[in-house]
Amino acid sequence: MNPKIKIQVRSGPGQARAALSAPYPFGRVFADLMVQIQHTDELGWHDAAIVPFGPLQLSPAAKVLHYGQEIFEGHKAYSWPNGEVALFRPQLNAHRLNASAR
Repeated sequence: MNPKIKIQVRSGPGQARAALSAPYPFGRVFADLMVQIQHTDELGWHDAAIVPFGPLQLSPAAKVLHYGQEIFEGHKAYSWPNGEVALFRPQLNAHRLNASAR
């Protein structure tokens, strides 16, 4: 599969480019572009686009807005030819999950 990705042109250099000579403090310097991809039950993931950095739209019903029910911590899992599944650094992911919950 070779999906087509729409690219929107931005107007000028972004915050990330201006900060290239400085240390990167996590969560304070962002790329000036982001990826947006639509998802529907009928089409799955579709209409990928690289767009200028900007706000996200969330439904008021999104779980993340209700009682802190969401913490994002993804595990990487790889399947082996013999059918087994291996997790990549699950202990570190669990540590980050616990830190986020605190």
